[in-house]
Amino acid sequence: MVTPDFEHNSTSVHTNALTYRVGERLILDNVSCELSGASIAILGTNGSGKSTFLRLIDGLERRTSGDLQVLGLDPSRKAKELHTKIGFVFTNPDTQIIMPTVAEDVAFSLHGAAMSHEEKEERVKEQLAELHLSQFANQPAHSLSGGQKQMLALAGILIREPHMLLADEPTTMLDLPNAERISHMLLNNRNRPTLIATHDLELASHCELAMHFHNGQIVEIDESGKVIEDYRRYCSRISADMPGTRLGGNA
Repeated sequence: MVTPDFEHNSTSVHTNALTYRVGERLILDNVSCELSGASIAILGTNGSGKSTFLRLIDGLERRTSGDLQVLGLDPSRKAKELHTKIGFVFTNPDTQIIMPTVAEDVAFSLHGAAMSHEEKEERVKEQLAELHLSQFANQPAHSLSGGQKQMLALAGILIREPHMLLADEPTTMLDLPNAERISHMLLNNRNRPTLIATHDLELASHCELAMHFHNGQIVEIDESGKVIEDYRRYCSRISADMPGTRLGGNA
């Protein structure tokens, strides 16, 4: 079992021999780990299994075999309850924007909450202000820029005050200023477990821990600086082995 050598708070994610297949294709292979309440970057090349790992944690996919516990719950059996505790930030915010206007979209996340209409309105105003979206409150949600849409999607998640945040390459479609804003908001609460699958090594460097996936398995879990350094070396070896990648080389 891969376990980082750190003092932990309570375990937020536990896996033992976690396996996931699609037909004959093995996506996750015998993954075992204990993750505690820290910000954790999940690194790996395309197809390494990092996004699938997040989807299994959230209950969006069902494992083929093995054990998985998230905040003490089995996602395969308690998905509905778990979704009240977890916020998931997708790469493309358009998949998360539902309502016509910005304010309505954020308010939709409070549907069914035990609070008055006035309390909901105040919560929405506070959340929009925190993410610098107040001036867009009554504008069509899909008229926003890419960065603003990602902020809107995040606002709809944070207003629910989730116990855990998951984010799948949240900065991939953003320019540098918006990527930095999203990174700050994701990591603003260090007491909330936050797992981020990312190719953005700058974002990863601000996480406390990092884990490296390769071919559906965990290669390493450690302090983010060490894992990033090892991951850079790994990627350099891959590049050096690929024909036509060196300057002046043959295509």
